[in-house]
Amino acid sequence: MKKFQPQPGFVVQAYRFALDPNATQEHALRSHCGAARAAYNWAVGWVTASWWQRRAEESYGIGEAGLTQWRPWSLPALRKAFNEAKHTDPRFAAWWEENSKEAYSTGLSNASAAFDNYAKSKNGKRRGKRMGAPRFKSKRKARLACRFTTGVIRVDADGRHLTLPRLGTIRTHEPTVKLLARVQAGTARILSATVRHERGRWFVSFQAEVKRDLERVARPDVAVGIDLGVKTLAVMADSTGEIHTIANPGHYDRARKQLRRACRIASRRNGPDRRTGQKPSKRWEKANAARNKVHHRVANLREDALHKLTTSVAAEYGTVVVEDLNVAGMLRNRRLARRIADGGFGQIRRQLTYKTRQRHATHTILADRWYPSSKTCSGCGAVKAKLPLHVRTYQCDACGLVIDRDDNAALNLAALAAAATTGTGVAGDQDTQAVSKPRGADQKTRTTRPRRKADAGRAGGATLPHQRQTEARDRTQTEALTLW
Repeated sequence: MKKFQPQPGFVVQAYRFALDPNATQEHALRSHCGAARAAYNWAVGWVTASWWQRRAEESYGIGEAGLTQWRPWSLPALRKAFNEAKHTDPRFAAWWEENSKEAYSTGLSNASAAFDNYAKSKNGKRRGKRMGAPRFKSKRKARLACRFTTGVIRVDADGRHLTLPRLGTIRTHEPTVKLLARVQAGTARILSATVRHERGRWFVSFQAEVKRDLERVARPDVAVGIDLGVKTLAVMADSTGEIHTIANPGHYDRARKQLRRACRIASRRNGPDRRTGQKPSKRWEKANAARNKVHHRVANLREDALHKLTTSVAAEYGTVVVEDLNVAGMLRNRRLARRIADGGFGQIRRQLTYKTRQRHATHTILADRWYPSSKTCSGCGAVKAKLPLHVRTYQCDACGLVIDRDDNAALNLAALAAAATTGTGVAGDQDTQAVSKPRGADQKTRTTRPRRKADAGRAGGATLPHQRQTEARDRTQTEALTLW
């Protein structure tokens, strides 16, 4: 699928609305989402069947020239094969005409993207954690979603209904005037619509090409540094010296008592058991719905609070400096994982990035992950060798400055904005030793430890034996196209 390129002055923006479908419409929505899942599973089975066949033929001693050809997983190839199989395959022949073609195209597109990501990850062309081969989606666990790209996709003129292919007109739970006004004015064009079931409700997301007029921020010449934390969600210090503290709402902690009671009630009911084939009772389904309602309320409150925070920050400051936190690694800490997840550190960074760029055309600077913002003195720039986490007050040994640890980190982050443009040499400057060697302070405490031979080899640019074996094995697998 060709990636859409917006016109100059236009941006691609999503508008999300909750739906209120009736019983017939909800059945049709679930049917479309189930069709997308069935098409995805068919594509996974169709492609991997050739992989298994080649492995069986290789075990018989058949040469490379005589092996079964690899089945392609590009979207056009999957569509062509599916259109030929849907008339005769007993899994689709009786009911495939009940749903829009967009439902099956959704599953095939997702399968094609999954195989592409797996192949790139296998060959080292994709960043992040290694991905495994695509697997079948379970009917019980799969997320209900379906995307429409062609056909009648519109927001009705009354502002309370929308129309989708084969689904017809569906009432919305909230007004759609934000998107409707732009469509009627000619400043927005709907590209696609995605229906999804999450948090106990159906939602639709319109992807639209919108003409965006940039909004001027309140203080364009002021930079702000944001230090995220657990006890206080954010400490913001701007370049003028003002410091603001945002308390952590703790939505999950406040709901734990109510959630504990809901979980206790559900545990006393007869729930599902896959080992014995036991189906849930009506009382368990009712208790489980009550428990999910508590989770959904917490998620909605957290999302609302984060959007309000990031919107206010993006609309006020001309430059925003945030840290590149390893949130996935921080969540492995069993003592802090719950509070870190409740804070939504990753969402704050993501929302600030796109809101500053699309709405205000301001700058977002990402501080290096190893930049010692807490260990650096915001007054003189001295760097401490060690600063344990339980020490909440920073005391500089060079100039005698005494300041709160989080306030000091926020001031250093704010100074990075000036260092990135002017190179002032103050605390947080890109040209200082603290940033060019961000872990230099920690290295001072390890100077007495003898270096291992493996470390010396890495420092000299040498390749270790096990590394050479791994590279050779990956190169052989890539050349032979053994992606299974």
